[in-house]
Amino acid sequence: MKVKRIVANIHSAELAKAKVFYQDILGLDLLMDQGWMTTYGNSNKMDVQLSVMQEGGSGTETPDLSVEVDDVDEAFELMRTSQFSIEYGPANEPWGVRRFYVRDPFGKLVNILMHL
Repeated sequence: MKVKRIVANIHSAELAKAKVFYQDILGLDLLMDQGWMTTYGNSNKMDVQLSVMQEGGSGTETPDLSVEVDDVDEAFELMRTSQFSIEYGPANEPWGVRRFYVRDPFGKLVNILMHL
């Protein structure tokens, strides 16, 4: 299993405020808008990304980080057998990802995902 990218997530109920700061001033592109979540980054270099979220999707808590991997089921088994706290999933989501939530050793909620 390999990590493909890591995205920082910011919890906020005021997604519109992110547009001025991240898009208008810093010049990042709006890469995704799900209504409850917006992702900004460089459309030419996908490793530069940041998401602002009202929730984590499917009614879940906003994760601190999202980590895209090439095999989410392998990552899930490694986390489970290492006795890390699985908080959600694994689940196939309507926006085209398979994911689960796990707590890292510092208590941060991490969304581990792969695109379907």
